[in-house]
Amino acid sequence: QVQLTESGGGSVQPGGSLRLSCAASGFTFSSGYMSWVRQAPGKGPEWVSHINAGGGITRYADPVKGRFTISRDNAKNTLYLQMNSLKPEDTALYYCARGMRSYDYRGQGTQVTVSS
Repeated sequence: QVQLTESGGGSVQPGGSLRLSCAASGFTFSSGYMSWVRQAPGKGPEWVSHINAGGGITRYADPVKGRFTISRDNAKNTLYLQMNSLKPEDTALYYCARGMRSYDYRGQGTQVTVSS
């Protein structure tokens, strides 16, 4: 069965960095788009970024552009999100999902809290 397991979240001060990972199993990871999505308390899901199968095409939501970097290691079946210059408004549950804009599978998520 398809499994997506995120890790790497935590609590950081504004301006700090975190690197999220998403370990995938149960499907051919290298065959399609993967995305990061976040959901802040009391808000709906917000697309953050996606990456194509080979890793050569990436897109970012405007609020994270220039601060976050998505990448993938198809040999390790792992998706990453490097988050720099974190802001309090980045506080959310971050999860990875299979797909580009619509998703058929998603992980449970990892919590990111940015606070001084």
